[in-house]
Amino acid sequence: MEAIDQLKELEQKVTLGLQEAYRKMVVFKKQKNSPLIVSRNGKIIKINPEHILPTTSAKKS
Repeated sequence: MEAIDQLKELEQKVTLGLQEAYRKMVVFKKQKNSPLIVSRNGKIIKINPEHILPTTSAKKS
């Protein structure tokens, strides 16, 4: 397997792991009725658990 193929496979595994971690965090936040704290444009924002999306997509910059 070439280095490029190994990097693509690793990237795919990391992405899947991050998606699973996000899914588990959403379940936890909803069970505990705890807000999700995020930063948007340099501002701290609380998102109520009922408004947290069950999935998210990664932004590529």
